[in-house]
Amino acid sequence: QVQLVESGGGLVQPGGSLRLSCAASGSIFSIYTMGWYRQAPGKQRDMVATITWGGNGNYAESVKGRFTVSTDNAKSTMYLQMNSLKPEDTAVYYCNAHIRESRWTSEINAYWGQGTQVTVSS
Repeated sequence: QVQLVESGGGLVQPGGSLRLSCAASGSIFSIYTMGWYRQAPGKQRDMVATITWGGNGNYAESVKGRFTVSTDNAKSTMYLQMNSLKPEDTAVYYCNAHIRESRWTSEINAYWGQGTQVTVSS
C-alpha cells in the first residue's frame, strides 16, 4: 500500500508564494514519475507540472516561469514552488505518482493524494 500526503496549501494574496509538498510512503520499490494536478470548482482536473525521478520537468503553459517542480529522492518527496500567484491559480491541488511497489512485480500503479486547497485572494 502506498500513501501520498500533500501539505503546504493555504490562503495567499495575489503575487505571493506558496510551497507545496507531497510525501510518498509505504510499499515503494521505484518511483517513476510524480505530478501536480489541480481542480477548481466546476472544472476538470488539469495537469500543472510533472517530473520524472531523473528530474525532467514538464509544465502547463499557464504556470511556466512561475512554478517549479522538484524532488528529494532520498525523502520520496516532491515539491511545487509557486511564485507570482494569481487568483486563477485557486484550486485544490492533488499529488499523483506512478510507483512500482515491489521488485517481484513489473506493474506500475498510479496513486493520488487527498488534495490541498490553495486560495489566492486579496
